[in-house]
Amino acid sequence: MQLNGLDWLVLAGYGVVALGVGLYFAKRAGSGTDEFFLAGRNLPWWLLGTSLVATTFSTDTPNLVTDFVRNGGVSGNWTWWTFLITGMCTTFFYAKLWRRSGVFTDIGFYELRYSGRPAAFLRGFRALYLGVFFNVIIMATVMLAAIKIAGVVLGAEKYTTVFVAGTVTALYSATSGLWGVVVTDLLLFAIAMIGSIAAAYYALSHPEVGGLSGLMSNPDITNSLALLPDFHDWKTATTILIIPIAVQWWATWYPGAEPGGGGYAAQRMLAARNERDSMRAVLWFNVAHYALRPWPWILVALASLVVYPTLDSIAAAFPNLDPSIIRHDLAYPAMLVFLPHGLLGLVIASLAAAFMSTISTHLNWGSSYIVNDYYRRFIAPTRSERHYVRIGRLSTVGLVLLASIVALWLENAMQAFQILLQIGAGTGLIFLLRWFWWRINAWSEISAMATSFLVALWFQFGHERFGFASFDPAIQLVVGVVVTTTVWVTVTYRTQPTESATLQSFYDRIRPSPGGWRTAVNTDITSSDNISASLMAWGLGCLSVYSALFGTGMFLYGRTTEAIVFMIISIAAGANLFRTLSKIGFE
Repeated sequence: MQLNGLDWLVLAGYGVVALGVGLYFAKRAGSGTDEFFLAGRNLPWWLLGTSLVATTFSTDTPNLVTDFVRNGGVSGNWTWWTFLITGMCTTFFYAKLWRRSGVFTDIGFYELRYSGRPAAFLRGFRALYLGVFFNVIIMATVMLAAIKIAGVVLGAEKYTTVFVAGTVTALYSATSGLWGVVVTDLLLFAIAMIGSIAAAYYALSHPEVGGLSGLMSNPDITNSLALLPDFHDWKTATTILIIPIAVQWWATWYPGAEPGGGGYAAQRMLAARNERDSMRAVLWFNVAHYALRPWPWILVALASLVVYPTLDSIAAAFPNLDPSIIRHDLAYPAMLVFLPHGLLGLVIASLAAAFMSTISTHLNWGSSYIVNDYYRRFIAPTRSERHYVRIGRLSTVGLVLLASIVALWLENAMQAFQILLQIGAGTGLIFLLRWFWWRINAWSEISAMATSFLVALWFQFGHERFGFASFDPAIQLVVGVVVTTTVWVTVTYRTQPTESATLQSFYDRIRPSPGGWRTAVNTDITSSDNISASLMAWGLGCLSVYSALFGTGMFLYGRTTEAIVFMIISIAAGANLFRTLSKIGFE
């Protein structure tokens, strides 16, 4: 589909505003690494939370949701909906601890919590492992989505898309620092929400769909509407719901949903004005991410089952596309061709906004690891602040180049999602316990990281090649968790604990709940944290958001009574949550 003058005008207007913000903050960002990577630790909660929402609202997210819906129905989204449990846990137990730590990045935590050469190795290695390897895979999935959208809507071939999108975003990110990223994210989130709602409206308006009532009564999608999997099919229910709720949320490290917080989420917590703002930022992110955003994407995905029921129908509609990228996640951009001009430009601008928001965050976050936790820590510890900002900008460009190369290799969003889940399987429990149990040491994390990576390599490249029967990804996840957990627990008890002075220093600074520290340190310094209140807030937060998510779905399905019940539960739980917040305890 060709864009007309009005579409290009809308796109140009968006580009001018986004780049203008980047240039506006260029001087401030260039003054030092604290401004470039943490915005001076002076950002309000609503801006930080919205920035997190915009970051996770990427070009690959609606594609991934479409993949889930087309392959497993609406209930297939439980694969990521269960991460709300992780997010609310981080909100009420860990957000204040991250802000209290005062570290520059979450990787800096390692030499605050652990001691000796193992701690230094862990910091340097994970700076590159997460900041480069993991980060590049994530950005590559976002670029893959951009390739598919540009191929369908603009007719652009993949090399052109990667070059243009990567170059523009790298220049913007390298210029503006975190200030530009989070301020622009506020605009990008608004544009992206408008675009996703517009896409859903016109998907429902397609003649073959027949509006919302026509979609809900269409026999071709009736079996795809359930919010819970069919428990008569025990295998599917286990894969989609039981394993994610029982295991995945606490055991798997996944970017943006790390148990205990980490990555760019920790960066936002560390950039908050104080502990309360750190908690509020993560709370707002979880509410918006799980309660406000999913349904426009889901409606487009359901409508695509009517318009493009098979992969062959997508291929027939877009014969010039590279066959290697025609997968179910392509159905989302395929539905955008029915938008009218002007609005088409707005929706494409919203997807460009989603792309820039996610990539710019990952570039700034990954660069902060490379500069602060590797280059400054191990290579050039005494250079000027402006020198480190220069290195940060150069590493930004390098990360874009690597991500572009990997994007040209990937085929669909779920492929990368499953790889990342498997690589992080079994490491999550360490990230939850290391704040509250003194016995966790650097070797615990090193062994868990190495084991989970080797297990992922085995399932990805060796298991079936050696003649073993294939496993469902959920079963692979459980195997990875069991093997990795067994290894790191064994290693923990067979290696020396962290030095006493380091443990005492960590406890005095963080002041966690003393239960898991009494046998190792002097716990005379009392903690203000109220674990009971945090537990209550965690449960109420999950109940409120899940009820809002399901209530919205019931309204769309035309089941008004159930919708009202869910909304009453959501409001009641939310009201009790806000009464509980004051009891959690802050320093």
